[in-house]
Amino acid sequence: MARGGINKALVQKARQVILTRGENPSIDAVRVELGNTGSKTTIHRYLKEIEEAERGRQTAPSLSEQLGNLVSLLAEQLREEAQAAVAQEREQLALERLDYQDQIRQAESRIEQLEGQSSTLGEQLNAAQQTLQHEQQKCQQVELENARLAQANADLEMRLIDRDSQIASLEDKHEHARDALEHYRQASKDQREQDQRRHEAQVQQLQVELRQLRQTLIIKQDELTQLNRDNARLLTEARQMQKDQRAQEQHLTQKTQALEIARSTLTGMERTNDALEQRCRALQDEVARLGEATDAQAQRAQGLQERLSEALAQLKLLRHAPPAVPGNASSP
Repeated sequence: MARGGINKALVQKARQVILTRGENPSIDAVRVELGNTGSKTTIHRYLKEIEEAERGRQTAPSLSEQLGNLVSLLAEQLREEAQAAVAQEREQLALERLDYQDQIRQAESRIEQLEGQSSTLGEQLNAAQQTLQHEQQKCQQVELENARLAQANADLEMRLIDRDSQIASLEDKHEHARDALEHYRQASKDQREQDQRRHEAQVQQLQVELRQLRQTLIIKQDELTQLNRDNARLLTEARQMQKDQRAQEQHLTQKTQALEIARSTLTGMERTNDALEQRCRALQDEVARLGEATDAQAQRAQGLQERLSEALAQLKLLRHAPPAVPGNASSP
């Protein structure tokens, strides 16, 4: 803590020590004795007041003057000590206030940083939610595509059944035609052979179409299998994104709790600052009370000086009063 300064009593004490050593109490000597503190102007003023007081005492001052000087010196010393104490307290309070203001600024900076992190995490969470919605939409589209392919597969199976029915019907017709040709072999041999060739061509064509339909069905089944695999992969990615989202939400909760703790710390600092301001006001009231006490002591000293003057006046009257003559007093 910084020193509160010098006063007249310290200067007088240092001057007396220098005189005791038999040295000249100059301004520099007194300042060295005080520990190289205080301005030379102040030391010079105090030395001048002390020397004038001593010259006044050397001219045989009265008792009332000595008492007044003593009371004035004590009052001056008391006021200077009180002012020095108040100055020290004010300086300490100023240092403490600066310290708390630095802490408050650091807390505000930390709060701004946490709020920025919270905003960033919120943006990341929104982006993750949008990505999850997009993936869900893709999953829905894949499911719709699977349903469409399943319907197409069912349609192909129905077409195969129709083709099989047509082939069976043609085979039946062929049997009937062959039976009929047996009856008319001799009469319509050429016609029968022509019909048989046409029928065989149709059968071959139908067989070719059947093979093509079966190959198409195999391809569609492979595509359906691949789509099922993609759907499983997308579901796995969606679950992983949900886990990441929950982790980000927990991290955001931790950041929010840290922000609440910082805000509580800031509230405590504000309360401490209010307490320091109340203490400062109390010290100011104490300074005012000390000033009033000093004024009261000065009034008491003035009253004592007046009473002493009256006592000295009565003493002078008693000294100058004529002595009583024996025998002149009337007998009772």
